[in-house]
Formats: sequence, C-alpha cells, structure tokens
Amino acid sequence: MTDYDGFRLDPVDERGVATITLDVPGKLNRVSMTARDQLAVLFDALDRDPAVRFVVLTGAGGQFTAGGDIAGFLERSPWEVSQLARNVAAPERCSKPVIARLAGYVFGVGFELALASDFRIAAGDVQLALPEATIGMIPGSGGTQRLARMVGLGRAKDIVMRGRRVGADEALALGLVTRVVPIGELDAAVAELVAELSRHSPLALKMAKRVLNTAYDGPLQLGLELEGLAYGLLRQTHDFREGVEAFGEKRRPEFSGD
Repeated sequence: MTDYDGFRLDPVDERGVATITLDVPGKLNRVSMTARDQLAVLFDALDRDPAVRFVVLTGAGGQFTAGGDIAGFLERSPWEVSQLARNVAAPERCSKPVIARLAGYVFGVGFELALASDFRIAAGDVQLALPEATIGMIPGSGGTQRLARMVGLGRAKDIVMRGRRVGADEALALGLVTRVVPIGELDAAVAELVAELSRHSPLALKMAKRVLNTAYDGPLQLGLELEGLAYGLLRQTHDFREGVEAFGEKRRPEFSGD
C-alpha cells in the first residue's frame, strides 16, 4: 500500500527508522477514518519488516494533528465507531519502539495515537487535548483508558470532562511526554533517543515493551510471573550472552537481535 489518505511513509533510513508523517495541508493534518484503517495496516507491515528498528510518528507544517475528521463519524455505523480503539492501538501493538514527535496541536485521535506510542518527544509549543466532550462525545480511540492509567483517574477526569488543553510544562510534570525541547531542537532530540535505543538489544526492547504493555494494569503477581518468563527466554539468546560478556570485557556489546 502506497496511496495513503492524509499521511506518507518515508523510506527506511540507515538507522532503521521508518517515519510516518501526517500531512493534510489546510486541515491541520486531520486524521480521516480511512487513515485510521491504513495506519493500522501500515504499523503491522512495519512490525514485520526486518529493515525497520524504530518508527517515528510526526506531523507536517509544525503541527501534529488537530484531530479526526469529525464529519466522518457520521458516515460510519455505531458498531464501527465502537471499534475505533483497535486501529489507534497499532503503535502499541507494534513490537518495535514507536516515538511520537509532537509539536503544535495534538488533539483528539492525535493525542490517542501519541498515548499509544512508547515515547513522546514534544516541542515547547505543544498543546494536548481530548476535546470530544465539547461536541457531545467522549474520546473513543483509547483516550479515556490510557490517559487514566498514565496520570490517574482524577487528573484524567479533569482533562477529558473539561476538554481542556494541556501545555508542555504540565504535560511533562504529569508524565504525558518524555521530554520537552524548543521546536528547533525537536529533530535532534528524536535522533538522540534513536541513537540511545540503537545501542540496546532489539530483542530486549521488544520483550520489555511486551511485558510492560501486557501487565501494567494487571495484578502484581501476574506481572512478576510474566517478567520472569520473559527474562528466562532472553537468557537463552545470543544478545544476552553478548551483553554479559561485553560487560565483563569492558567493551560495547554488538547485538545482533538473535
């Protein structure tokens, strides 16, 4: 698939980074209903592509996105719109690290896509919001659930039920973003994170993401069991042995992903 509705995929670069750019000039990069479906398919394809190590999700024109195509909701059945969270969960399902590069408006489905990503690097002008309550709706693509788990029930109610905007400083204080930098340093901050993660075992990153996402809202004992099983599996890999031997030999490990 190469004909995307309102976004583009850049070629995978030498670092193994695939960049998805939301790009709808004049409409603040609105995310259509078709784009939601296509993003889910694309994330699945990138997950299976051995050339891809990281996915960066960003927006063109100094904005991430002002949200979804509001009129499009009336073109889908109640059953279809009740299933929207599955498509927007695609960054979370992807086993590879997903970095949301955020600037300007991060509203509605844009905020929900960012919450489903692993890291959120934000410019100082960023504004996060789930404004659905102002048009008689609620966030329907995972926003209520991921936000509450990330910042707590009371804070989530304050953001969702008021439909209010959260600026960069508050977002950082709440843990909604990983880092805030001036807009001119945003690309460098994303590149710095990619370089840091590139030094780690791809298998370890995949396993860490899977364990954290699967167990974070379950009982502690379940999480401990899952963590232990994952640790045991990694113990059998080349990367684990390479990491241990490199540590003992005081050198940088050379991970192969095996």
